[in-house]
Amino acid sequence: MSETPYQPIPKIGDEDVERIIRRDFPLALQEQVRAALARYGREPWEREPPRVRMAILRLAHGDAAAVERHLRIAKEDFRDVLAAAEYPGASIEWGKLSALTPEERARLHAADWDQYRAWLARPAAEP
Repeated sequence: MSETPYQPIPKIGDEDVERIIRRDFPLALQEQVRAALARYGREPWEREPPRVRMAILRLAHGDAAAVERHLRIAKEDFRDVLAAAEYPGASIEWGKLSALTPEERARLHAADWDQYRAWLARPAAEP
């Protein structure tokens, strides 16, 4: 079995999560979203809270109800939200990754990484 090419892992802090909450949610919903996200990371098995919270935000697309849905998924298995948010192309092709050449896997991972970074850097919409 060949080695999987490197998949970038974002370095996310609480300040990044807060910036995305302010960017993607109206002021009236921001405290609700913060409170929901704060429920992830309380248990010792709930790993990488800022990174997982960011994944939840990305998957929610500015929808507070979707934050709750993805939070439930993360509390069951945080890897599910990380894969869907950070590696959408690779997660769709997960069963086929071993059949890809290292170059094809690297391109898939690079495309996912570019997409994630573009989303993260997107500015807030003008009011």
